Parts: sequence; structure tokens; C-alpha cells
Amino acid sequence: MSQTVDRALSILPLLAEGPANLEQVAGRLGVHKSTALRLLRTLHEHGMVYRQGDQRYRLGARLFALAQQAVENLDVREIAHPHLVELNEKCGHTVHLAVYEENEVLYIDKVESRYPVRMYSRIGKPVAITVAAVAKLLLADLPEAERCALAEKLDYPLYTSRSTPNATAFLAELAKVREQGWATDLGGHEESINCVGAPIRGADGRVVAAMSVSAPNVVVTAEELLTLLPSVRRTADAISREYSGNTPQKDQ
Repeated sequence: MSQTVDRALSILPLLAEGPANLEQVAGRLGVHKSTALRLLRTLHEHGMVYRQGDQRYRLGARLFALAQQAVENLDVREIAHPHLVELNEKCGHTVHLAVYEENEVLYIDKVESRYPVRMYSRIGKPVAITVAAVAKLLLADLPEAERCALAEKLDYPLYTSRSTPNATAFLAELAKVREQGWATDLGGHEESINCVGAPIRGADGRVVAAMSVSAPNVVVTAEELLTLLPSVRRTADAISREYSGNTPQKDQ
């Protein structure tokens, strides 16, 4: 039974490359055409494949409907939270998760620092969009035209001497973040708070959320915080794999 299921599932990535006839499917699977036909008929009955007029098979509409439903029901916060907690337990600093919605970047999860000095950020609260590391990560992934239009509309409050001063500087920072794949806020919102973050991507490679580690200078210097970048990126990559359904199989 497991071999039959394995063969049936192997047909789907084959048809994702384009329509194929019975002989091509049988050849790819290494089975007799009667076996391939039986598998294709079963998949066809469930709407997973469709038989065209030229007798070739392609992926069926039911498969796309299920995929869309699965994506809509994904909860990045639920998936990310255990990973955020694990990172927090290792480093001890505040860990945030944020998303971009309706022209705002919002915190949707937070794991508090173990140190007595705490950050005032709250779940559901908008992020300082022109300086926060998570905001830079989310906005850097927008199409160029959308990035430019948004940058021109934003206000650029000078929270500190390190705040982003204008649209030109902001777009340059987003270009840098887009290229390097991570972001920082080193005293841009509050002089005493530093932050380093990494993106969380969906199956299509687009950024769906961003996470960061933040700490005050009295606990750790900016240079020391930056040494956590590899851990932050590994955590973001692990969340991305789970969110997109690409978690590596563990050895049995």
C-alpha cells in the first residue's frame, strides 16, 4: 500500500512540469502502463489530475483548490512561536515576530527577555516603520514600484540621530537589506535599543513575516548582539521551512 501511495504522489511533481501521456508517466515511474493508468484514474476520480482531449494528463483543479485552502489556513504565529521561544531560551533577549498589513507593520508575537530591563513593545502595536529591523525586512521584499511609492508617502520622524532621515535613505537601506537578507536597527528608534532580524518566507520565496532579537545597551552591546545573527537567521530559516512545508524528514 505504501508503495502505491508513493507512486501516486510521484505523479504530481511530474505533471507539475507539464502535461504528460500515459507512456511518459509509466516511464518516469518505472512501471507497466496498466499500473500507471490505474494510478492516474484514481487521481482523476479525486480531481487531482485531469485528462485532456489529447489524452495527456495535467494537474487537476482540486489540487489547486486544496493548496489555496491550506495557504489561507496557515498561521505563521502558531508555527513560529515554539522557534521564537527556543531562541529566547538560548540568548535571553526579547524576540519579536511581525507582519505587514494594510500599510502597517505590526507585532503579532513577542517573547520577553529574561533580563529585568524590558522593552515596551506590545503585540498588535504598529512598529516604527522607517527604522525597525522587521519593517525593513518586510518592505524590502515589496515590488520596486510599490517600495518607491510607499517610501514617498511615509513620514520620517527623527527618533534619534540614527533614524532614517528621508525616502532616499530609506530606499537605499531597503536595497541593502534585500541584498544581504537580514536587517538591523542600531539605535534608530531608541538610542539604547539595538535589534537584528531575519525574514520568514513562504513556499513562493516571498517574505510573509519577519522576526528579530532586541536588547538594550545596558545588557549587551550592538557588536555583541550582532554575533547572534547566525542564530537569528537559522531560526527564521527553520520557521520558513515549516511554514512552507519543506521541513526535512527526520531519520526513522
